[in-house]
Amino acid sequence: MDLRKLFLKANNEPETNGLLPRSRHIVCKGCGRRTPVSRVRREFFVCPACGRYYTMRARRRILMLTDKRSFTELDRDLASRNVLGFPEYDDKLQAAREKSRESEAVICGTASIEGHKTCIFAMDSYFMMGSMGAVVGEKITRLFEYAAEHHLPVVGVTVSGGARMQEGMISLMQMSKVSAAVKRHGNGGNLYIVLLTDPTTGGVDASFAMQGDITLAEPGARVGFAGPRVIEKSLNQALPKDFQRAERVLTCGFIDAIVPRNEQRLVLGNLLALHEPRGAEGR
Repeated sequence: MDLRKLFLKANNEPETNGLLPRSRHIVCKGCGRRTPVSRVRREFFVCPACGRYYTMRARRRILMLTDKRSFTELDRDLASRNVLGFPEYDDKLQAAREKSRESEAVICGTASIEGHKTCIFAMDSYFMMGSMGAVVGEKITRLFEYAAEHHLPVVGVTVSGGARMQEGMISLMQMSKVSAAVKRHGNGGNLYIVLLTDPTTGGVDASFAMQGDITLAEPGARVGFAGPRVIEKSLNQALPKDFQRAERVLTCGFIDAIVPRNEQRLVLGNLLALHEPRGAEGR
């Protein structure tokens, strides 16, 4: 599949970040400004007026972060089934596939970033809010196993509301399953870089999203386990305005750096170069 054509096609969807039907503009939900799509692309899908970060699809992320035409997708055909017979889950899966144009909430594959070969996965919030079910866990696990076998680093872009409730305990089991694959990958001396985007919460935050050797985040991304409303009700007190925001999490030591979108590819490239295995001659 031509990812670049899919990327351009996705920009014309009425439901995406205020993009108007039959128009070439995006309406910012933060400031209300209408901006030409061409400029939004140049600005890395950030509002040029107020700096609000637009939600990005997984394939857009991959195109933005990787070298041109370097991405090769793995396990594209894996898709969830309603194994528990959960009411209306089949309909929700179909709706998610139509909305996201993807078979699942994560895309995995190999690519190069600034000339450095790597494995990469990107989660898609347009597929049931990037929720983690059996197939999401399986695809990411297979990617780490592939990376370990071929001695490749892994770059992961996370966005998720957490475990997928329609799959019950099967979904929760993916936390330990993926975590074990991450550990085996790391035991082989391989690098894992995580880029946290808004929001990264629930079971994803409590497992592989926080297991990276290097943890990056986008400005303003919500990062945490339980939602703020749940915590407020539990504590019966108001939370700080910056609660669970990347900047606050950075000060708590859970994030290594906050990187704007226009710098992410270069930063990832530099990190991959810095940690690239050296040959016997020390080159």
